Amino acid sequence: MSQEQLFKKLDESYEEMVSIRRELHRYPELSFEESETPKKIAAYHRNLGLEVTEKVGGRGVVAKLQGGKPGKTVALRADFDALPIDEETNLPFKSEVEGVMHACGHDAHTATLLVLAKALVDIKEEIPGTIVFIHQHAEEIPPGGAIDMIKDGCLDGVDAIFGTHIWADFPIGTIRYRKGPVMAATDRFELDVIGKGGHGGLPHTTVDAIVTASQLVTNLQSIVSRKVDPLKPAVVTIGSFHAGKAFNAVSGKAEITGTVRTLDQDVREMVEHELEQVIKNTCHAVGADYRFVYERGYPTLNNHDKETDIVIKAASHVVDKENINEMEQIMGGEDFARYLERVPGAFFFTGARNDKYNATYPHHHPKFNIDESAMLIAAKTMGSAALNFLNE
Repeated sequence: MSQEQLFKKLDESYEEMVSIRRELHRYPELSFEESETPKKIAAYHRNLGLEVTEKVGGRGVVAKLQGGKPGKTVALRADFDALPIDEETNLPFKSEVEGVMHACGHDAHTATLLVLAKALVDIKEEIPGTIVFIHQHAEEIPPGGAIDMIKDGCLDGVDAIFGTHIWADFPIGTIRYRKGPVMAATDRFELDVIGKGGHGGLPHTTVDAIVTASQLVTNLQSIVSRKVDPLKPAVVTIGSFHAGKAFNAVSGKAEITGTVRTLDQDVREMVEHELEQVIKNTCHAVGADYRFVYERGYPTLNNHDKETDIVIKAASHVVDKENINEMEQIMGGEDFARYLERVPGAFFFTGARNDKYNATYPHHHPKFNIDESAMLIAAKTMGSAALNFLNE
């Protein structure tokens, strides 16, 4: 009965959900620079009569709803940071902040969780246990906001956690899930190749950093093709290459940055080790030196079996069963992985692509948009999953 009541409350509040999303979209804030957004989130929850804690882990917000009956504790999470992108849509609510845009749907995640909290408050006397609403800052930039929010106690007493990503790659009306590894560990590296500069007409008196670094760009690809088990996904991507200024000079320094994506911890450790081995051997072979910095980012996002089954069951009450499907693994990363290292839970994907609304562009694109009805699907599925867990 509580699920039926929840869905009815959410249907009645859909326009409010849209309004909140559009207001947040107009005033986006970058990772680790969020100031007004968390204030708005905290004020909304306080108006619902919830216990609210601000500045959790720096800029996060946590609100708690105590149900009318004793029971377990479940957490629901949404992120609220934006990206450094100039928006190129013609939406009437497009970003008013130059160079900043909600191009990944975090505005929709926040609106979804806020209105879901409101609907759950209306039926709180029937809820057995506690629901924790985690609003996370800085999901887009490692080390991310989750790690400090966890240190600050956002998961204290939590028995399970659920979250969703509204996903423009999947059509509206669909839910995607996967047990076990779903999203990759996301590491980054910086490499300076240090040679000896000189005259472009006298290359024999130099150690050419550009030639050496160019060899490295090719050599590093052999790690995935020749060192990693082909049945275990891995990616080594060079993202930037900067060297030299003059056309007639041999550059003494080249700067490279890149990312490593893996789903298996052993592969992650092996790739990190092999990167430096290839760099060292390539540089030393020509008499160059190097500076190498490897930074581990988010861990692999691993969904737990039992909680994923709860999501599947919840989704079956929201969309047609044929639209609930197991998804392929994604080599993108997600800060939600840190929560799943601490407590059982599941992270699922809510389809939001719709040609009718020109919602066809990928995430992080300047023309990114969603079919906003995906928020209602996400709210119903996440809310139903929380109630199913508490009612077990």
